[in-house]
Amino acid sequence: MKKLWACFLVCIMLLCACGAPAKNNGKLETETAVSETVEEKGEIILATTTSTKDSGLLDEILPVFEETTGYSVSVVSVGSGEAMKMGENGEADVLLVHSPAAEKAFVEAGHADEDGRFDVMYNDFIIVGPTADPVELSIDAPNDAAASFKKLSESAPEGVFISRADESGTHKKELAIWETCQITPEGDWYVQAGTGMGAVLEMANEMQAYTLSDRATWLNVGADMELKIVCEQDPSGILYNQYGVICVNPDKNEKINHEGAKAFQNWILSEETQALIGEYGVEKYGAPLFTPNAE
Repeated sequence: MKKLWACFLVCIMLLCACGAPAKNNGKLETETAVSETVEEKGEIILATTTSTKDSGLLDEILPVFEETTGYSVSVVSVGSGEAMKMGENGEADVLLVHSPAAEKAFVEAGHADEDGRFDVMYNDFIIVGPTADPVELSIDAPNDAAASFKKLSESAPEGVFISRADESGTHKKELAIWETCQITPEGDWYVQAGTGMGAVLEMANEMQAYTLSDRATWLNVGADMELKIVCEQDPSGILYNQYGVICVNPDKNEKINHEGAKAFQNWILSEETQALIGEYGVEKYGAPLFTPNAE
């Protein structure tokens, strides 16, 4: 009986030994795999237009970039002109902007890295105004931006126009439309705000004024405003709004994080991220706020 009892104890000990986790360098190895974390690689400074932030796009996609690459992103949201000045001064690593002519000049002046500029996505501009539309732009010029601007300039004091006046891509587009009309806007009816798109829409709502907006920002912040779209989809193409990505020339200074900038550029141009951009806004608005078009 004692021998049987001893054999029983030995079997129990062997079973326990087989079921216990093995030790490796003093640490227990378990059957549960520990997921590998992405190595932290430092920070990049993204200088971008206010529309990419005010539209909510960056809040949607940047966490994916940070999680998959290990880089953290510090976003400086300003007008496209100011963003490019930051790049010119070596104060940013990568730019996401929407002022194609100025972007071309930026690259030609040697402020970009050797790869230059790439298309990322596009949407369009719209003219919004008071729901009552006292100037009747939605009736007389619903698809003609130049005609709308011309009528606004002739309608004071019924119509007030608020300009971004901040050298942003939206401001440059506005100036291009005025140039098409051969009009220099001036007077009490023309208010120069010097601020971002979201803030200008708020001003337009408070003052019951008209303004030029990118569609994405309007859709994201304009739902509860007493404003409406009064002019859109101009067949001339003047309201087209293209965005581009540019890595700043790393020769600017040793603080430029060119490796991180390149990682961001490659990431935003990738098929996976282009798909994310194309999906943003569909569930809420029934259509994307931006159309990806990287090649």
